[in-house]
Amino acid sequence: MSDAVLYAVDAGVATITLNRPDSMNAADASVKTGLEAALQQAGEDDAVRAIVLTGSGRAFCVGQDLRELLPLYTNPSPELGEIVAAFNRCAVALAGMPKPTVAAVNGAAAGAGASFAFACDFRFMSADATFSTAFTKIGLVPDTGASWTLPRLVGYAKALEILTLAEPVSAAEAERLGLVTRVVPATDVLTEATAFAARLAAGPTRAYALTKRALVYGQTASLADALALEAELQAEAGRTADHRGAVEAFLRKEPPTFEGS
Repeated sequence: MSDAVLYAVDAGVATITLNRPDSMNAADASVKTGLEAALQQAGEDDAVRAIVLTGSGRAFCVGQDLRELLPLYTNPSPELGEIVAAFNRCAVALAGMPKPTVAAVNGAAAGAGASFAFACDFRFMSADATFSTAFTKIGLVPDTGASWTLPRLVGYAKALEILTLAEPVSAAEAERLGLVTRVVPATDVLTEATAFAARLAAGPTRAYALTKRALVYGQTASLADALALEAELQAEAGRTADHRGAVEAFLRKEPPTFEGS
């Protein structure tokens, strides 16, 4: 981790904060490296059972720091390989995280910054925040997984419109599209997102991870194959201590306590 990405854990919730407020949290190498390290740490820490991703200052993340690209343009065909690879590692870590992830979108989320939010499981958005995919405005194509996540969130036609026109999507429009879990006042977005994450952190962590795996698989599988995976995952969930404890609590007519195992 570096000063560009802050990491804190409280009551089972890891809060990861992109911390370049003077640059609206534009992602330079330090942000990408720090975010990847923070996600790895959160994923490996059994004490962490939910994750909140947010930005410091007035923005969530405005995407790639374009100043980092300038040296590449001394060549006729700039090579973006490692820059793209770094973003991709973060996208895979977010989308594949076996614990619930919540984006607290406290301000502008543009380009790869919007993609980071799309890769999270849930999004809480400040009422004055915006999503802007921005890629085509600088002659590029979507990256950091936006071409995969956004159609799954809003459908192909709307995703094509958002990614092609690259016009800002307001919080109200994002809520109408089902792109966000909840829109809240700017002063409350991190508090609300953290409270939601704490609720998830108190739940059956393994069941959440298996549910997400089933949903991702079901997007492209046949019904027969989806049913087969459900049966496999149900058997796995049925062997967890959380399931056994919840059944015992039910029989005692008590609320269950989940330990995440």
